[in-house]
Amino acid sequence: MNFTNDKPIFLQMADRLCDEILAGTYKDDDRIPSVREYAVLLEVNTNTAVKAYDELARANIIYNKRGLGYFVTPGARDEILATRRKEFLGVRLPEMFRQMQLLGLGIEDVVGTWQHQNR
Repeated sequence: MNFTNDKPIFLQMADRLCDEILAGTYKDDDRIPSVREYAVLLEVNTNTAVKAYDELARANIIYNKRGLGYFVTPGARDEILATRRKEFLGVRLPEMFRQMQLLGLGIEDVVGTWQHQNR
């Protein structure tokens, strides 16, 4: 995984696991990779992976079964969708509209690009 400098690595790891839940890689009550497995997979320090899992557990996206590992909380996908939609509509979209206005781009430019990329 290529990490960026715009947010801490543990949050990027948590986002990736959420992406995997959204994509259907992990469903309700599915076991996810252990902290160590995920750390090795992403080539990060185990402590960083622990922070990512702790963040997801606090957000009720995953839960721990002592001795068995971490599992996806039932309803986690819907929770991730709701959270991300709210953030997109409340933060990213207004910023995108601001940038469009500054650059002189109209919605037709965005739609045209969207259609071109989805062919």
